[in-house]
Amino acid sequence: MGLGNPGLEYAWTRHNLGYQVVAALAELWRIPLNRRTLDNCWGQGRVGQETVILAQPSTYMNLSGRAVSCLMAYMKLSLEDLVVIHDDMDVPPARLKIMRGGGAGGHLGVLSIIETLGTQDFLRVKLGIGRPPPQMSAEDYVLSHFPFGEAETIVDFVVRAAQAVETLLEAGLAVAQQRFHTPPL
Repeated sequence: MGLGNPGLEYAWTRHNLGYQVVAALAELWRIPLNRRTLDNCWGQGRVGQETVILAQPSTYMNLSGRAVSCLMAYMKLSLEDLVVIHDDMDVPPARLKIMRGGGAGGHLGVLSIIETLGTQDFLRVKLGIGRPPPQMSAEDYVLSHFPFGEAETIVDFVVRAAQAVETLLEAGLAVAQQRFHTPPL
């Protein structure tokens, strides 16, 4: 589940990095995101021997819990099946943090998921965006577009995050953390 807001005006904003990673995974794994039901844009396919569902909530960020719970209930998924991919201001820019559990850290999409599911115990791939400049509110910062000059860096970061998700699914949490918590060389 890659968090973000629907609509072109939010594409390539800091808050939509989760959407971008899911789009990269959809391309990598050849899983079209062609279903628009259950409060999600989603697709289902196979990666090796595993069935994988990729989804982007069609609700706005603050209602992400509804989208997650609808899809999980329909597909009869457990918490062990859930990986939430989202931006995080407490992680340095272009860095990844992969973990299970923890609080929302002020992220309203994650808070919505925690409140709806009644637990914090799910896997997360946190995409570092760093803190806003002093004169900018957190809301304006996460909804702002990346500067044009950073496009190549952001694309590389999205690809790296997609590789981290793939490693998480194939090799587990500890291996993904070992490989992706340090910045790339």
